[in-house]
Amino acid sequence: MYGIQGHFASDLYRHPQLEADIGAVRDIYTDRAVSVREYGPIDDVDVDLQINIGFLDEEVANAWKVVRTEPIILRLRFSLSQYLDGPEPTVEVFQPSSKDGFGLGVQLKKILCSFVSAQWRHLSNELIRAQQKKRHSWFKAGGTIKKFRAGLSIFSPVPKSPCVPLIQGPVVKGPPRPPELRVTRLISRSSPCSMKGPKGELFTYTPNAQSVLVPGARPAVQISTKQLIELFFSSQALIHCKSVPTLEYGFLVQIMKYSEQRIPTLNEYCVVCDEQHVFQNGSMLKPAVCTRELCVFSFYTLGVMSGAVEEVATGAEVVDLLVAMCRAALESARKSIIFDPYPSVVDPTDPKSLAFNPKKRSYERLQRALDSVMSIREMTQTVVSLQGSYLEIKRQMDKIDPLAHPLLQWIISSNRSHIVKLPPSRQLKFMHTPHQFLLLSSPPAKEARFRAARKLYGSTFAFHGSHIENWHSILRNGLVNASYTKLQLHGAAYGKGIYLSPISSISFGYSGMGKGQHHMPSKEELVQRYNRMNTMAQARAVQSRFLQSRNLNCIALCEVITSKDLQKHGNIWVCPVSDHVCTRFFFVYEDGQVGDANINTQDTHVQREIMSVIGMQPSSPHSDGL
Repeated sequence: MYGIQGHFASDLYRHPQLEADIGAVRDIYTDRAVSVREYGPIDDVDVDLQINIGFLDEEVANAWKVVRTEPIILRLRFSLSQYLDGPEPTVEVFQPSSKDGFGLGVQLKKILCSFVSAQWRHLSNELIRAQQKKRHSWFKAGGTIKKFRAGLSIFSPVPKSPCVPLIQGPVVKGPPRPPELRVTRLISRSSPCSMKGPKGELFTYTPNAQSVLVPGARPAVQISTKQLIELFFSSQALIHCKSVPTLEYGFLVQIMKYSEQRIPTLNEYCVVCDEQHVFQNGSMLKPAVCTRELCVFSFYTLGVMSGAVEEVATGAEVVDLLVAMCRAALESARKSIIFDPYPSVVDPTDPKSLAFNPKKRSYERLQRALDSVMSIREMTQTVVSLQGSYLEIKRQMDKIDPLAHPLLQWIISSNRSHIVKLPPSRQLKFMHTPHQFLLLSSPPAKEARFRAARKLYGSTFAFHGSHIENWHSILRNGLVNASYTKLQLHGAAYGKGIYLSPISSISFGYSGMGKGQHHMPSKEELVQRYNRMNTMAQARAVQSRFLQSRNLNCIALCEVITSKDLQKHGNIWVCPVSDHVCTRFFFVYEDGQVGDANINTQDTHVQREIMSVIGMQPSSPHSDGL
């Protein structure tokens, strides 16, 4: 059991409303969901509430640096005898195994402190008693409770489903029912129920048959009620994350429900001001600070320094890649378009002003600071030789350029994708490069929509080639449909959408086009280059863990939904629905080297190796692949 076992002091008065609210948590959740600690002679009590985060995807949990098998603990300190009539409670947020450096807890604590302060202005024990009396009156004969449940059910969480976040609304305990019966009750109506899917399609559910009707000539597609619920929650319910839950079950249940609403959408809100991000292409995977100047100033009080230490210590290869991408974008002739976002960096000599300001761009000064950033190889050698003294790295950079280290901090903290260097045992051998990364950028809501669509239509893998100068923006804004926009570098001969190919040679060609180079090499040229460069690579005694060159090519391996929206023009595929493309792997090649130009992701042996590396089963319509 997490938290501290409750014990009761016989000589202190515990307010009855506190007792009632604790009982409500145990009734609606479990006995283990709340624990209490009293402090003997002083009139304080700690109430620990356990928030289950098992609904988070494992990769999302890894990106957010939380342990999804442990609850998040909300510790509230009240007056034991006065409860809601006493002083405003303090709030702590932590996980048992990660009390220190729990970045997500910092953001959630700030959110919950604001929520508690706003509610405390009108809260009182008498108000809660009145709310609860009103609720109990609904349980009288006459059918009122049935109307209440019917109105509430549309927001009720679906229990025991790891894919669906707990959105809001209490679940009254009772005899255990099969999940399908509860789900049926949630959406059953006397008339058909319709909703929009992730692409804007109109899905229709009838009480007598579990079917989805797609407009046009498409036939009805049979799906399970679980899939329908996933579609609903991923596209509709998240808009309610800031709504205030009912007080009819007490203040403790209210704050637990509010936490359950907010946790799945933390990446969609600024970690400082808690206002929704306004990105061109929607939210990204990792929580981040918005571009408002006040938030940028405040962000430097939230532990950016410790985050940089951790990244250099445990993810040096990733930092190396992020710096290389930033340099490529900054040196591009198209930097005014593709170097987005531009850094917001506080001036270390004047904390009230920005040294790098998106409103007053200076690419020349930015280039000087970037050139002064110590190489990651030197950083790791310094950390090892000085037994982990990151401050020494900062001191050395500050001597060269006082803006070099703040810029490095920004490069690390502004990355909103989850990137992990793959160990040799998990690398795709047919890609022939030691620089292989897991790359995930989809936020939980988009990933949920993607998985729901995958169950309907199935998915496959395809390459996406783009010059390295573009990836600084992609990691922070997502893989976007650039057709007919200022971001478009190549033509859009096959229409508007994200361009992909199952054939490696085509994507390798696109990855080399940039910085004024518009000639796409033929497959024969790529094969010759691969043979020549691969021979040279074998002659090297040791492959460095870090990038040795500034001449870099890169391609991504993406998972794409195989719906009718995916347009296939031979080996060039166009996906007009950005929600139907998710990055999975990223490969980097140095000094003009390329991988095998003959790879076809549709070959059985290639698919088998991809599946074995990511640990998922082949995905076909209606399958439950991971």
